[in-house]
Amino acid sequence: MAVLQKIRNRSGLLLLIIGFALLAFVVQDLFTKGLKSQSHDVGSVNGKDIAFEDFKLKVVNLEKSGQGGQMTQTQAVNQTWEIEVNKALLVDQFDKAGIRVGEAYKLDAFKKDPNIGSSPMFQTNGKFDLNKFKDFFKNNPEQAKMFEDREKDMVLNGQYQIYNTLVKAGMYTTTAEGKFKYALEQDKVNFDYVGIMYSSVKDSEVKVTDEDITAYMKKHEKRFKAEETREIEFVLVEDKPSTKDQDEVKEKLVALLNSKVEYNKTTGTNDTLPGFKNATNIAEFVGENSDLPYDTTYVSKQQLPAEVADALFNLPNGEIYGPYVNNKYYCLSKMMGRKANDKAKASHILISWEGIDRVQKKEKRTKEEAKAKAESLLAQAKANPGSFMMLALTNSDDSSAQQGGDLGYFSQGQMVKPFNDFVFNNPVGTIGLVESEFGYHIINVTDKQDAIRLATIAHKIQPSEATTNEAYTKATQFEMDAAGKDFAAVAKKANLKVESTRAKAMDEAVGAAGNQRQIVKWAYTDDTNIGDIKRFEVVNVGHVIARLKKINPKGLTSVEEARPSVEGIIKNEKKAQIILAKVKGGSLESIAAANKVTVQNVAAASVDSPMLPNVGMEPKVVGAAFGTPANKVSAPIEGISGVFVVKTKSVTKAPKIAKYDDYVNKLKQQAAQNTGRVISTLKNAADIEDNRLDFY
Repeated sequence: MAVLQKIRNRSGLLLLIIGFALLAFVVQDLFTKGLKSQSHDVGSVNGKDIAFEDFKLKVVNLEKSGQGGQMTQTQAVNQTWEIEVNKALLVDQFDKAGIRVGEAYKLDAFKKDPNIGSSPMFQTNGKFDLNKFKDFFKNNPEQAKMFEDREKDMVLNGQYQIYNTLVKAGMYTTTAEGKFKYALEQDKVNFDYVGIMYSSVKDSEVKVTDEDITAYMKKHEKRFKAEETREIEFVLVEDKPSTKDQDEVKEKLVALLNSKVEYNKTTGTNDTLPGFKNATNIAEFVGENSDLPYDTTYVSKQQLPAEVADALFNLPNGEIYGPYVNNKYYCLSKMMGRKANDKAKASHILISWEGIDRVQKKEKRTKEEAKAKAESLLAQAKANPGSFMMLALTNSDDSSAQQGGDLGYFSQGQMVKPFNDFVFNNPVGTIGLVESEFGYHIINVTDKQDAIRLATIAHKIQPSEATTNEAYTKATQFEMDAAGKDFAAVAKKANLKVESTRAKAMDEAVGAAGNQRQIVKWAYTDDTNIGDIKRFEVVNVGHVIARLKKINPKGLTSVEEARPSVEGIIKNEKKAQIILAKVKGGSLESIAAANKVTVQNVAAASVDSPMLPNVGMEPKVVGAAFGTPANKVSAPIEGISGVFVVKTKSVTKAPKIAKYDDYVNKLKQQAAQNTGRVISTLKNAADIEDNRLDFY
């Protein structure tokens, strides 16, 4: 009791000591990380901040909705960042250009939105009623916020359309440019040449050093700009089921097939428990013994595991197949029933008419005109069923036109009733016409499938506790052994494969380990140094022991990364110098004889198509031929494939024509593609601060 009293008396002092310790820890953390973690902004674009709270909400919403719910947080973060940066850059341009969107545009956009314009809630006599629309949001303030966000998106979209139109309009093409394009295509040059190919010099005669590659990259700096990257090497110690684990799972599953006798402690007697073969309540039996729930749905053969599809689909009623492996499960399946023609496949041609807003029509037509066209197409399809695909492609108002009208397989009730009834009430090969709320459908029933219902007991194939412990021991031992030592040598001794990856700050993929954001983030923390090693436990994978191998700072691409694309170019430059020393003589014939090649002729080359037969594209060579006076021998030209010397025989100018419209239009089409470079151009010129790493 005396000891307890002393503790009570000194508890105030103890709390004070703990408090100072915690304060010291916090202060140390602040000094270690600096003040960057105190920022409330995930980044900025040209001085305009992107607030973290708003950014985080958008990430969460995108993560939920993106890729069918399979989007990772990092993917959502990176995609949201791109959207926000692009939006900030464009809004800045909209403001500078004074681009505004009026009420008429907003109203028209709402009318075209099928969720708004076609909703009976906002219609009067079948037409969109603006007053009803506004009244709804006045009376539903919670929905008003959603409407405001939708309106903002519409405004931005409208501004972008105007901006894009202005950019396109600025990329005009003059008649003079069209005339020049005509000359590039139609002016022809006839010339002889001698070509000494780079391949004539052995690769062993030239050496490309790291310094050569660095010098080349500096000369072409824009092409070799690179973000900061971290090189991580790692080994993977998999926590996967052993052969013994798999056999045990299989044995337990097989034991469920037959009845078994079990002692009942309550009654003091032996009870005979049914097995999968003779259980009367299959749903209950599966529910009690399977790692996956009982499924009552009918499935087609195509939906079954490919390896066992035939065996399962052809099972007699009540028979059992298995055990078999499917997606890391050992399974036993029992045939419960079969349904004929459960799924159908059909193609259609949709012909709609004015007044049906949900369909993007290829041409304006009344209902009567639509019916006449549909009946005409029906007659053509019946007369020649093989033409159905082409008829759909050229006439259908539905998006399936691109697939020749093919809608794939569907079940009862998936299509609108008239369409559904026609398909499921007629045999394969029937072609007919029905009317629905979308228009007239010319339908071709192309296939039908039976479906089966299976009762499946599935046991997951997973590592036992002993196997998991063994993997943990191996991983921790490797982590300790590799600290401060040769990572590759220790891995080889442990019979582990070393893999490597190069990661940017907001990457998450780590080779065979999959998406492991935690490892990339660790590599980028301030207190992780080159040579540091850390073990990461990865759910459903095992253990990743990672080592930070190298830090590549922002600037030029690393020599290792650039070498594959640059080495060949530099080799050819060095080979060119060797060849140039051999190009001596005043005539093509003497140069050819000295280098054991022959003089070749190109009868009609153009700048627009600078092709040398049996050599390839050589724009410098053809350009030199145009610029060299007739019957004069040019200086040596370092081309793409070798070193060339040319002797121009004649240049034929293209005849004058009355109009150059075709050539102007060609250039216009090329210029129109440049609008897609607006965002990248704005990014290159912008001051973008990226703080995502501080938050994710």
